[in-house]
Amino acid sequence: MKYTLSHSEIRDGIIKLCQQFDGRYWQECDAQYAYPANFVNALTQEGYLSALIPETYGGLGLPLSAGAAILEEIHRSGGNAAACHAQMYTMGTVLRHGSDIQKQRYLPEIASGALRLQAFGVTEPGSGTDTTALRTTAIKKGDNYIVNGQKIWTSRAEHSDLMLLLARTTPKEQVSKKTDGLSVFLVDMREVVGTSLTIKPVRTMMNHATTQLFFDDMAVPAANLIGEEGKGFRYILSGMNAERMLIAAESIGDAKFFIEQATAYAGEREVFDRPIGKNQGVQFPIARAYADMRAAELMLAEALRLYEDGQSPGEEANIAKMLAADAAMAAGEACIQTFGGFGFASEYNIERKYREARLYQVAPISTNLILSYIAEHVLGMDRSY
Repeated sequence: MKYTLSHSEIRDGIIKLCQQFDGRYWQECDAQYAYPANFVNALTQEGYLSALIPETYGGLGLPLSAGAAILEEIHRSGGNAAACHAQMYTMGTVLRHGSDIQKQRYLPEIASGALRLQAFGVTEPGSGTDTTALRTTAIKKGDNYIVNGQKIWTSRAEHSDLMLLLARTTPKEQVSKKTDGLSVFLVDMREVVGTSLTIKPVRTMMNHATTQLFFDDMAVPAANLIGEEGKGFRYILSGMNAERMLIAAESIGDAKFFIEQATAYAGEREVFDRPIGKNQGVQFPIARAYADMRAAELMLAEALRLYEDGQSPGEEANIAKMLAADAAMAAGEACIQTFGGFGFASEYNIERKYREARLYQVAPISTNLILSYIAEHVLGMDRSY
């Protein structure tokens, strides 16, 4: 069956599901700093979190554009897919580079919801976005790798059974390229948490369930090594275009949420005996935010088209992510200005969504690094870092 980029049936299904989780639900989760377990369970039961897993392993076998449609509509509805989006792009590493045994063992249970693969252990306090500088080590001893080190910003670790972990298996000074010597492991956290794995929550400005991880002689079976030892950096990179596009879809959903909220309120709110939406000072920021959103949407569509055509759209994926994150912020600003003081009241969900949307100026890659990528890899300028 051939799917188009619109995926109207999937969007309709997500809209219907999200109606069960209105703004009050998300307000309560935010106020309590609680993981939206009921929402994630509902997505799982309906099969949406297994959308990108092949039918052979119990998934829906849909293309990446379907995943993008799912995430966009969640955000457009006022929800937050950050609670579960990682499963869509971390699963791809297992699918592309895992062994047949690993895929047969884990993917059916991930597809059914019996196992959650939501944690992605890459960033460290001392390395930031310089992944090659990470210091977490995995040393082969017999049938296990012994892992020591720490990670930061590993979101959903407390709510995941499995984690993809990137660690150095060969010291940096012993490799010819700094990107060599890094390996990816599929860690069953249920077996090690509380003993050799310590999880500490990190409180942030949005309800993101992020944590810091500490590994103390943590044993990972050698059978859980993904692909070849020392090739992990390449495996992680291969999934980054998909990650960029999925996050772009979320930001586009955020922008649509803000634009729709602002447009409706501008038509309803009367000041000086007239709707505020009649004022160009209110209209123009909303209209410009819409134009920015549409530009990002078109770039994302092009990136998805190239990706599903078998190409590697690094330029398009990065630009789509940057434009979408910028569009979401512009739309958020316009929305808050339109609502005035009410935009800061939690009951309207505007301030919550604004905090959530702000994250994507920084994660999963900052805007400045995207600009550096464009300058170096698209325009041929000298590397700046």
